[in-house]
Amino acid sequence: MASYEEKHASAMSRPEKSVNLTDTSLNSSGSDSDLAATRQRILEQQELEKTEPPVLPITTLFRRNKLNKNLDQLATQPSVYDDPDLAKYFQPTAKYENLHRFDPSARWTWGEELPLINKLDWKITLWACVAFFSLDLDRGNLSQANTDNFLEDLGLDTNDFNLGNTVFRLSFLCAELPSQLISKKLGPDRWIPTIMCLWSIVAASQFWLSGRSSFLTCRALLGLLQGGFIPDVILYLSYFFKGTELPFRLALFWTSLRVTDIVAPILAFGLLRLRGLHGYEGWRWLFLLEGLFTLSIGIWSWFMMAASPTQTKSWWNKKGWFTEREETIMVNRILRDDPSKGDMHNRQAVDFKLLWKSLCDYDLWPMYAIGLTFLIPAGPPDSYLTLTLRTLGFGTFDSNLLSIPTQVLGAITMLLLTYYSEIFNERTFFGILAQVWLLPCLIALRTLKDDTSPWARFAVLTVLLSYPTAHAMQVGWCSRNSNTVRTRTVSAAVYNMFVQVGGIIHANIYRQDDRPNCKLMQPCRQSS
Repeated sequence: MASYEEKHASAMSRPEKSVNLTDTSLNSSGSDSDLAATRQRILEQQELEKTEPPVLPITTLFRRNKLNKNLDQLATQPSVYDDPDLAKYFQPTAKYENLHRFDPSARWTWGEELPLINKLDWKITLWACVAFFSLDLDRGNLSQANTDNFLEDLGLDTNDFNLGNTVFRLSFLCAELPSQLISKKLGPDRWIPTIMCLWSIVAASQFWLSGRSSFLTCRALLGLLQGGFIPDVILYLSYFFKGTELPFRLALFWTSLRVTDIVAPILAFGLLRLRGLHGYEGWRWLFLLEGLFTLSIGIWSWFMMAASPTQTKSWWNKKGWFTEREETIMVNRILRDDPSKGDMHNRQAVDFKLLWKSLCDYDLWPMYAIGLTFLIPAGPPDSYLTLTLRTLGFGTFDSNLLSIPTQVLGAITMLLLTYYSEIFNERTFFGILAQVWLLPCLIALRTLKDDTSPWARFAVLTVLLSYPTAHAMQVGWCSRNSNTVRTRTVSAAVYNMFVQVGGIIHANIYRQDDRPNCKLMQPCRQSS
């Protein structure tokens, strides 16, 4: 096996094919647009000259000792910083918070890098998963409340339920970009714990819901406070992980959503049995106690989130998380993978001019279109799963338990799809694969006869909702193609905004006035 030095020397000895460093347009002192174009051309050329697949230590969380790496071999990957003529176009800005650890001459081994990635997974990825668990617990417990006669107790019907989901999604949608811009200015380590604590308070206050107005108000407030969380965390994770590592971490991040959907029904089964305690319905206790639980996670996040790889020290942790050597490895492996991450300070705002330039990056528009549409086919069956199961004759407890297999299988298929999309460096095919999975199941639901066995209908729903969602893969794809920190900041929010618009669309597909001809999902046949 060739050493790093041999591979690197071979790569750097190849003649340039399309990047001419004597071209007057390639002037590091030129305009911002010229410099950006130059950098993009250089990076594209570097990508074309790669002869081996990228190193993917994306399973270190589980299999660090099975990666078949020679731990004494250099892990430092070739980059533009190895050529002085190219490196001048990619120097980090003087404002970059990790500049004091930037060293293009730094070299390290797999024996140093793999344990460091493992440490990042336990401190950063694990926190992100727990935080997402808290978001989805407060966002999704309305589904469990529905199994405890929530709508009937408040005098609501299916259209009110749909309207509440729409209000939540619209609020979520409107908050995403502003929240992301605030986070970029203040820093994710400050903004994310703030919104986590605030939405938990609102979630707990649903204990005192009294009717349609208070229901819609709480859904709006929850949407406004939760809207920026996902893009904020995506940007935060990109500070610590390389482009090839991020999608699998995002898959773990979204797996926590599946875990929530498994744990939440079990928690709900116990909490809903509190109906009658002090004269209150069970769903009120559900909202209150789960809101207080997620509030504790928000408070914990204040102490868990580090601002950057070199900013982990605090008054309660004076030693920090990493040694100087580990900080040097983290900073340089990130910049060698994506030099654009050194272009801005982590508490530097994106002004209107930069925002507009990022929005006008038309290369990302197809990704936004994908985000708009890809969840629509499975959205309604997923939203109405517990209500469907109850209408099929299953009890409250059984309905909640029967929703678990889809979550387990869906998490497994998502992790596999994301993993293999990186292994094969192919995303379009795997994105199409998810939609191909859904189509036969939707056709089956449409053509099932009314007297079909409840278990047969349940089996079709389980296969349908176990599909391998490409969400994590696509978010990582969008982040990797953003090329600058400010575009990555904006694109993470805009992509998720289009996802929420798609959610608004599928939230209104099944309506009260579709009765009794709603063949796909049985809740439309319920009496209100």
